[in-house]
Amino acid sequence: FQLQASGGGSVQAGESLRLSCTASGFTSDYTMGWFRQAPGKEREGVSYIGGSTKFYAESVKGRFTISRDNAKNMVYLQMNSVKPDDTAVYYCALRRGSNRMISSSWRDQERYDYWGQGTQVTVSS
Repeated sequence: FQLQASGGGSVQAGESLRLSCTASGFTSDYTMGWFRQAPGKEREGVSYIGGSTKFYAESVKGRFTISRDNAKNMVYLQMNSVKPDDTAVYYCALRRGSNRMISSSWRDQERYDYWGQGTQVTVSS
């Protein structure tokens, strides 16, 4: 089993970026979250997808979109109108099983079973 996050890079504020997470070796029976950790800060939840259920952190609502391609076993995070505050290492995290989390639990990092290695996103002003 392996989670591979990719798509990070350096962009200007206002531009777009799409992160990808490949879930190798997994069946489609899982839900996925994206988290990020900025320098000197704790890792925080960014977004979550479980079936048709999607959650977003307030700081990214309206700018980021999470999606999933079950045929490719991939989850995406489309980041639009990025800001310097979005600069962080972004991680995808997988929770086994099809049970969807709820709005009060998806940020709980201990509920996830596997973590990708992280991809750096740097936004300059």
